[in-house]
Amino acid sequence: MKLDSRQMAEFVARGVLRFDGAIPDEINTAFIDAAGRFESPADQSMQSVMAAYRHLMQTNDIPAVNAGTPVFEAYAPDTALGRLIRFPLVQGAIESLVGPNSLLDHHFLHVTFPPNPDRPGASQHTHQDSTIDPRTAFDVQIMYFPHEVTPAMGGTRYVPGTHLRVVSEAAIGRYQNIVGQQHIVCPAGTILFTHHGVWHGGGYNSGESTRYMFKIRLNPTVRQQRLWDTSDLTPADAEQGPIFSPKASRTADAIQAILTRPEPWFEADTGRLEYLNRIRLWRFLLGDDSFDADYWLTRVENEPTALAGL
Repeated sequence: MKLDSRQMAEFVARGVLRFDGAIPDEINTAFIDAAGRFESPADQSMQSVMAAYRHLMQTNDIPAVNAGTPVFEAYAPDTALGRLIRFPLVQGAIESLVGPNSLLDHHFLHVTFPPNPDRPGASQHTHQDSTIDPRTAFDVQIMYFPHEVTPAMGGTRYVPGTHLRVVSEAAIGRYQNIVGQQHIVCPAGTILFTHHGVWHGGGYNSGESTRYMFKIRLNPTVRQQRLWDTSDLTPADAEQGPIFSPKASRTADAIQAILTRPEPWFEADTGRLEYLNRIRLWRFLLGDDSFDADYWLTRVENEPTALAGL
């Protein structure tokens, strides 16, 4: 069940593919059991709660896995995590984005507690999970929400389309409440596949229940070229049409339309740089340096070295 070309183009453009309620309840329940069920005691201090968190991480059934382990060897097939990564949607997305032999970089159980009079609450700063990472190749991060996340529980926020802006990891922490950002409010079993560069941060949990999110980061071991189901690609997906013309017949799901769809935070001028970044990444994935959308790269690459006929 690999991704199709429109889903891949959306990933290139937005840096996120989101599937709400996609993972079955039996996997969600088994994962929470393995992760450990507990609520933060109302009378404990921050120090004791952090001690409880460390104790949970040391005693639960989530395995410690060495960095660089092939992901499909990292989790036994009969465990909750083994069933999660082998679920057809998840396995297909992994193979489409980072290949069939991708490596586990790391995983981490994020736990956010409800309010406590002795523990001041806070949201996490906006950040990338990389530090000045200029690669064209990319890692994928899986964000898995095994239970319902309500608005009060402060689900992860993320800013679609930020993944191709090269920044220093935490230097963007001063940016909060960016127009167009999304907050995770979702049913149990929701899963996101994100480019490692997407700007994101954990929200403040003002609800009554502890919030869980499990993250898995994967590294590719093969050239990320045409790994998805490309059977839906046609010659029309590479054709250049008229620009700014009311007679243009391009549909909203055309590859070029997806790659040039702005995010709310785009400025009228510098936002266009993201179109260039997206087209370069699509060329990389497609293995075709001649691809363009609305002539954005062609016009800036047009540097003739000689005049024809001379």
